[in-house]
Amino acid sequence: MRMSLLNVERARIGVRRLTALRSRTLVLVLVAAAGAVLGGQRFLRLEVEGDSMRPTLQPGDRVLVLRTAHLRPGQLAAVRDPRDRRRVVVKRVAAGSAVSGWRVLGDNPAQSTDSRVFGAVPHDLVVGRVFYRYHPPERAGRPGPGR
Repeated sequence: MRMSLLNVERARIGVRRLTALRSRTLVLVLVAAAGAVLGGQRFLRLEVEGDSMRPTLQPGDRVLVLRTAHLRPGQLAAVRDPRDRRRVVVKRVAAGSAVSGWRVLGDNPAQSTDSRVFGAVPHDLVVGRVFYRYHPPERAGRPGPGR
């Protein structure tokens, strides 16, 4: 019995989707395992609250943060709020350095409390760089560039 070309193409698409799903699941498992093993040392897990980073990050997104003070403009950073150091916020690095402090901004300015309100963030308040969104699974991956 001969399969039509349409059925062959459908089968190929199904295999590609399954392979992509397996790859994404494998990455998610590896990232979760690395986070569990190294969680208290190099990585921090955060859940996004509020709309300040829309559309890049949405409320309920969960991200991994690599603990580092080495940042570059355009990267997402987790920093302690200079007004309440118990609070950690995720913002995009706009400018600055470890010497002068980091200017951080939300991707959704109308909903963001950021350096326009509290000024540059000192080096010692940098928690790290956001490098991976692991939840929800359908949005898992490196957060996009934003604006």
